[in-house]
Amino acid sequence: MQLIIQGKNIEVTDRLREYVEKKVSRLDRYMPDIDEARVELATESARSAEHRQVAQLTLRAKGKILRAEERTEDIFSAIDVMVNKIHRQIARYKGKRRGRERGVEELLPADEFYLEPEEDELARRVVRTKRFNMVPMDEAEAVEQMELLGHDFFVFYNVNDDGVNVLYRRRDGNYGLIQPVLR
Repeated sequence: MQLIIQGKNIEVTDRLREYVEKKVSRLDRYMPDIDEARVELATESARSAEHRQVAQLTLRAKGKILRAEERTEDIFSAIDVMVNKIHRQIARYKGKRRGRERGVEELLPADEFYLEPEEDELARRVVRTKRFNMVPMDEAEAVEQMELLGHDFFVFYNVNDDGVNVLYRRRDGNYGLIQPVLR
């Protein structure tokens, strides 16, 4: 597993780097096919001190991407909670795969992690399907349409790249654009 640690408005000290390496390297036991783990640590200006330290982890494994983010007042606790979140995602992912293979859902060992799945996580399912007509548009029109609807995301057919894209509002007030690529 290749581990990449980046800092934004925060110095990644040796102590911090070792702490991240120790925590993230444990994930390899539960998902050994991880190709890359990217950890982004940041200090952001927020109204509340409770949300200033940000830790984000993105795992790439065999075409799958798992992502977790946590905001707290202490960077070390943000790292701990972020790793627990990603471990729960790995457990759900592995459980779903094993469930399909064997017909029974199994969880991974949780010796070093606090794992307690919430009831609503276990009962989640698709309860509604929605179909709609798409009008081809560019990103600027999509932003305008999303604002008119008052939504946090908008699915549209992008005339600039000839495909379906997802526009979303980021926490910082800017926009993100997801452009799927078929493999």
